[in-house]
Amino acid sequence: MVSERVGQYIAKKGVSYYAFENSIGASRGSISKAVKEGKSIGSQVLENILAVYTDLNPTWLMTGVGEIFTENIEIQNKKIEAFRLKTDREIENQQIPLYDIEAIAGLVPLFQDSKSQDPIDHISIPHLPKCDGAVYVTGDSMYPLLKSGDIVLYKEIHDVANEIFWGEMYLIGIDMSGEEYVTVKYIQKSEISGCVRLVSQNKHHQDKDVEISKIKALALVKASIRINSMN
Repeated sequence: MVSERVGQYIAKKGVSYYAFENSIGASRGSISKAVKEGKSIGSQVLENILAVYTDLNPTWLMTGVGEIFTENIEIQNKKIEAFRLKTDREIENQQIPLYDIEAIAGLVPLFQDSKSQDPIDHISIPHLPKCDGAVYVTGDSMYPLLKSGDIVLYKEIHDVANEIFWGEMYLIGIDMSGEEYVTVKYIQKSEISGCVRLVSQNKHHQDKDVEISKIKALALVKASIRINSMN
C-alpha cells in the first residue's frame, strides 16, 4: 500500500511526521493517520511529496518495485543528505567553508564577520542548494537523524522574526545568561507569545519554548554529512 511505503520512506529519512507534513503543506496528523490506519493518500498530496522529496523513487512509491531512493549519494566514505525547500535552486559547484565554531567561540561571531574567519577546510558537493558554511554537530538532540561528529551545511537567516520556515531544522545560537548555547533543532510555533518552540528528533529531549529575542544566530540546515568509516 502506498501509505505504508510513505511511512517507510519517512522512517528512512529520520524526520518527524510533523516536519514531513509541514514540508508538503499537509494538515497536521493527516499523513501519520493515513500511515497508521492504512488509508489512501490523495493524488495531489502524493504529487506534493514527490515535488519536495526528489530522492524518493516514484516507481517504488506507487508499486513497491525498485529502490526507495532515486540515488544514494556517496562520496568516498561520506554519506550526504540534503534538506531542500521548494524554492531552493541547485548550484552545480560551490566551495563551502567548514568552520570550527569552538575555535571561533560560537555562531554569533562567525555570522557577524565570516569573511574574517579562517575555515579549517572547504567542502564541494555538486547540485546542493546555496550554503553559507558548514560546522560540526555536537550532542545527540537530533539523533538518529544527526549524531555528534556529523557536519551540517547551512544557510544564514538574517531576519529571525520573519524568515522562519516552521517545522524545518535550524542551527541556532541562543543567549543563555550571557553565554551562547549552540544547538540544532526543529523550530515550531509556540503557544507562548514572543516565543518559538525548539523540538528535538531524539525523543529523550523535551521540547523547549525560547524567546525569539534570545536567538542571536540562526541558520537553516540545508544538508548533512556523516562519516561512516575512518581510514
